[in-house]
This record gives sequence, C-alpha cells and structure tokens, in this order.
Amino acid sequence: MAVYIALGSNLGDKEKNLRDALQRLQDKRIQVLCVSDFITTEPYGVKDQPPFLNGVAEIRTDESPLELLKILLQTEQEMGRKRFRRWGERNIDLDLLLYDEQIIDLPELKVPHPDMQNRDFVLRPLAQIAPGAVHPIMGKTVLELWEELWGK
Repeated sequence: MAVYIALGSNLGDKEKNLRDALQRLQDKRIQVLCVSDFITTEPYGVKDQPPFLNGVAEIRTDESPLELLKILLQTEQEMGRKRFRRWGERNIDLDLLLYDEQIIDLPELKVPHPDMQNRDFVLRPLAQIAPGAVHPIMGKTVLELWEELWGK
C-alpha cells in the first residue's frame, strides 16, 4: 500500500520543522519509507508571506485514512501550528495526498488531495519519489500530471 503526505513550512527553521514532523510521525508508529528533496517554493494562494520549504514522504501505516488524518493534525498541533488565515503562513503543514488508490470524499477528508494536480510544490517532490503513482480519479501518473502542469 502506498501512502503519500506533503510537508510544508514557511516560519522558523523550516528544514528543522519538516524533519521534526517526520520524526514525530515515526514516534507515532508511522513508518517513513522515503522522503523527497526539500524544495523552496513561492506561496500558493496568499502571496504576502515568506517562501515555503516543501517535500513529500512515502509512509506506511496500519491506520485508516481518517485515523491518519487525526495523527497529522495532532502532530501539527503539538508543533504549535496556528491557523491565522486560509493558505497563510505556518510553521508546519501536513497533508494526506494519496492513500493507496482509495477515493475518499468526506467533509473532513478528501483523497486524493483535491488540488494536488495544480500544485508544483506537491507534484515536483512527489514525482521525484513516486513518478508512477496514479491519481485514482484522473487516471494519470504523478509524472504525467507534473508534465501537464508545466505545459500550461
């Protein structure tokens, strides 16, 4: 089973924040299998904030998607994340991108992540570690989606 999460930070020691989040997930029995390079990206949506450091991790878990979401949100909270504004600055952001080939459409969780195909900061690191992963709704690989995004 392939599960992928996105990591982002644009406050404080960004790289330390991403590495700390990964360690905290491992402490919660989430096995981190592979981590992309971290890339610096411009803010998405709200532009008047510092650049982000982003990456993607492949993980293994026995948790259900909803339980995994709770763990991701709990980890953000433990690390002191404050939600000031939508798409605003944050010390840590953890998003569930893909959970195997499942399609989940609940008020609190949408998988695959509903806007991932439009986000270079998600597709570029995801294509690095899982170019052949398939978006279960669009039926295209991550690499195909990234190439389409760059072709726009």
